[in-house]
Amino acid sequence: MAPEDERIALFLDYENLAIGARDGLGVSPFDFGPVADALAERGRVVTRRAYADWSSFDEDRRLLARAQVELIEIPQRIGGSRKNAADIKMAVDAIELAYEREFVTTFAIGTGDSDFTPLMHKLREMDKRVIGIGVQSSTSKLLPAACDEFLFYDRLPGVEGRPVPPKISRRRPAAATVAPVAEPEPVATPAAEETTAGGSDTDVTAVVTSTLAGLARATDGPVRASTLKRAILRKDPTFDEGDQGFRGFGELLRHLEGRGVLALAPGTAAGDPEVSFPEDTSAEDEAFALFATTVRDLEASAGAPPQLSGLKDQMRKRDPGFSEKRYGFNGFLSFARAARARDLVTMEWDEGRGDYELSVY
Repeated sequence: MAPEDERIALFLDYENLAIGARDGLGVSPFDFGPVADALAERGRVVTRRAYADWSSFDEDRRLLARAQVELIEIPQRIGGSRKNAADIKMAVDAIELAYEREFVTTFAIGTGDSDFTPLMHKLREMDKRVIGIGVQSSTSKLLPAACDEFLFYDRLPGVEGRPVPPKISRRRPAAATVAPVAEPEPVATPAAEETTAGGSDTDVTAVVTSTLAGLARATDGPVRASTLKRAILRKDPTFDEGDQGFRGFGELLRHLEGRGVLALAPGTAAGDPEVSFPEDTSAEDEAFALFATTVRDLEASAGAPPQLSGLKDQMRKRDPGFSEKRYGFNGFLSFARAARARDLVTMEWDEGRGDYELSVY
């Protein structure tokens, strides 16, 4: 085993996963294979434990036993909560293992229950990497942020689920027959478009370039592809290049290189190239020229310096594909300040309007 391989301990809150997969995906019994394959790609799984009252999961129990998963019985207690008993037992065992087995580098916690968030935080305090696994429809929004990486079961290769339609309410309709007033559909703003979940190619470009720019500012040396991927996962543990149709992170980087967004160079390790922004800045120069031209035209038409707010919308009317994140800027204000540093515009703060006023030289 290579010394850099991760040693993974897997703990499954099985009732949560099985019910989530059944109700949200129509998968029953729970298929453990995709989880095992995903973890095998990340390291060596040295411990596999699943917690449940197995009298309720007879078929699942046989399938997990064949997959070499240790089944921890949590029987129904009179006057007690089976759920709480399973949660506490699993958390205690995970912490105990973290102290007793220092060679374990990573804990994979399979659950969608936010009650396990303190456990994940504590494991990370102990310098353990935490991978969360959950069914998307039944996973608390608090969980992914508590992990180093989060795998939605629905997206794992080999999961053949289908969304289960919501149950139709049997409540009788109200007596009133007045038709509701149709509200206009909200118009997506550029900012909203950039942060839509499961987004477009523009979204993944913005994520990669903004992260690369941050790493380049924080480090003196070259940025490796593996370092870039880990930084992206720290920002968004649910990030998966497969959602954009790429078979690997390297393929995504080569795609962005072909579009002139990034530049790749051989690194010190095979398969781990150095990533940087291309030296050809023609596209960046065009973006700053568009910025200056927009400011000039707005100033000429209004007879007064335009404000910074709303300027990005005006630029997108001229170039719908514009995004400052493509050029490594975290926000539009940073892009405007870069234009000022290039002596393209002036920026003055207007206390009355609470905004910057811009003017071309």
